Amino acid sequence: MSDIILSGADSDTGTKQWLNGAVGYEVYVRSFADSNGDGIGDIAGITGRLDYLKWLGVDIVWVTPFYPSPGHDHGYDVSFYCDVDPQHGSLADVD
Repeated sequence: MSDIILSGADSDTGTKQWLNGAVGYEVYVRSFADSNGDGIGDIAGITGRLDYLKWLGVDIVWVTPFYPSPGHDHGYDVSFYCDVDPQHGSLADVD
């Protein structure tokens, strides 16, 4: 998961000040970026656009759920928190 961190602060000092001035961006995985052409956004699509988000000045990326789901709520009805929904990639993509 550390590959997704764009920048950070020392956990012992400066965290609160850093967060107060940080720019956040929410990524809805399903529609943000599709890396394999199937019409559904995926983790590889997100990581492939991190340089662009950094260029925009984004400090924090909030990623919506990408876990396996029955699909009633496009990922918010999570059925298993320890894996990645295959339509969004794999655990290796998250690492």
